[in-house]
Amino acid sequence: MSGHAEVQVKIPFGNKYLDAIFSVPKKKLRYGVILTHGAGGDMNFPHLVSLATYLASYGILCLRFTCKGLNIAYRTKAYKAVVEYLKLSDDYKLSGVFLAGRSMGSRAAASVIRQLSQDDDNDDFIQGLVCLSYPLHRPKLQSKLRDEDLLFIRCPVLFVSGSADEMCEKQLLEGVASKMKAPKKIHWIDKANHGMAVKGRAEDDVMEEINAEVFSWLRANIELEHK
Repeated sequence: MSGHAEVQVKIPFGNKYLDAIFSVPKKKLRYGVILTHGAGGDMNFPHLVSLATYLASYGILCLRFTCKGLNIAYRTKAYKAVVEYLKLSDDYKLSGVFLAGRSMGSRAAASVIRQLSQDDDNDDFIQGLVCLSYPLHRPKLQSKLRDEDLLFIRCPVLFVSGSADEMCEKQLLEGVASKMKAPKKIHWIDKANHGMAVKGRAEDDVMEEINAEVFSWLRANIELEHK
């Protein structure tokens, strides 16, 4: 493992700016990950910081950003602006990027991939999607699933969810995954809730499992791209 640097940036979004932080590996690979938070919190949510640090220490550039707001269309628009910013960056010339988010952030990421895949000038810059605690439904409202973007996506998708997530019932996510056209994997964190808390298990231990799973999946997909 090697060290990394943290670089704060402001990303233009309409007539304002989004606060963001690059976790820059010492030895850079050609791929990066964009990360964002759920409905609450910001880019300094401990799980995001932990994941960004872990990935950067293994050579994957991470860009995490804050976008306050509970409107999914607004969050999607902001995420799209971040993708464009990274794509056009002269400082970090990447071959491809994986979009990732926690809870509502993963919904926004999925929405961006669906929208960009419909554009005429769609290219292969977006390599995949990582959904941490994807909010498939509201608590106790399993009849209305937020699956429309997932069913449309064709790039590889990783879900990391708690088996006791009150916003993502295990059987329901497995049912949606079986209908998806994309190559997909679900990694269940045993007995974890939507916030990835597990009774009797240290938070750092849970984060270590999540980080290792995400990195392993990213590495496999980057290697497949090169074959």
